[in-house]
Amino acid sequence: MANALRLTLACWDYDRTRALIDGSIVPDGIDLVYLNQPVEETFFRMLRYREFDCSEMSLSSYCASLHSDNPPFIAIPVFPSRYFRHSCIFVSTKSGIREPAQLKGKRIGVPEYQMTAPVWIRGILSDDYGVKVTDVEHLSGGEEEPGRDEKLKINVPSSIRLQPIPADKTLSRMLADGELDALVTARAPSTFHKEPDKVKRLFPNYVEVEKEYYRRTKLFPIMHTIVIRRDVYNANPWVAQSLYKAFTAAKSRAYELYNQTAALPAMVPWLTAQIEEARRDMGAETARRSSPAGRRAAPGCGRSTLKAWICATARTSATASTTSPRGATARCSCSSTAATGRTGRRSCSPSSPKGRSPGESTSP
Repeated sequence: MANALRLTLACWDYDRTRALIDGSIVPDGIDLVYLNQPVEETFFRMLRYREFDCSEMSLSSYCASLHSDNPPFIAIPVFPSRYFRHSCIFVSTKSGIREPAQLKGKRIGVPEYQMTAPVWIRGILSDDYGVKVTDVEHLSGGEEEPGRDEKLKINVPSSIRLQPIPADKTLSRMLADGELDALVTARAPSTFHKEPDKVKRLFPNYVEVEKEYYRRTKLFPIMHTIVIRRDVYNANPWVAQSLYKAFTAAKSRAYELYNQTAALPAMVPWLTAQIEEARRDMGAETARRSSPAGRRAAPGCGRSTLKAWICATARTSATASTTSPRGATARCSCSSTAATGRTGRRSCSPSSPKGRSPGESTSP
């Protein structure tokens, strides 16, 4: 691409980013090198060494990075990962825990205290079940391999009891052996699958619990955002909107894929029924409307740490997303069969998508 700015983007392989991976959608003015790799690797390499121009990023890690003297990143309101996390609270059967209130006074494992999934879980436990962050003992460390530490240095108040597990132990094993009462994490521990008599979910009926949570709060929890290295953004502020538009177009392509019913696009037998149910329960364009800027949350929700973290990100992201690329004269060229009725090139409007402000979410 002549005169295009070459940028690296580290991000996982999502259906809503697939068109960026295969190059059928090209960000305006950017020669994008999409590096498909696991999220943990991306976060570590970006937070520790700033290896990429842009990357997927843990929302909580991004918020924590804003407290440094020279914040290294700026986020755009694109959220490649959202996830309800009631399913990610695991308990040892030896603990006798059957309901959330019984977590008080217990030892709870966490891979990293500042991980987004545990941040949401701690807020939910506090807001909905009265289990405060100071009510439990937090133990951090490797889930399946020993020796994991925090990607970012954090300082917590003395009222929060946080300590590492022994260097030769893992959270998964300690949970099954009863050395931990519970574990809050993003990935299910291996002992949950291999030793189901020893490790259970706190909410076995998590689907019903999460649906009720959404009906009450209208929140579809954000896990990851997209960040640009601040030096890259300062030198080329137009890349923020160029990337924003490209992610928007890629997500629309994923919607188009799931609108067709001739064949299943994923190996889920009742996928069509589940998509129809999600649209009934959450709206026809769930991800577009389920964001801090795009949907007003129910009164009283997000009262604890979540509110401060999300609001900080929303303010910073909105500023980044509204900078037009090169005087707003260029457009994003997108290949699409749905928009034109044939294979061809399409231009994405430089303005915000219809019915949506610049600060709203573009990705689930």
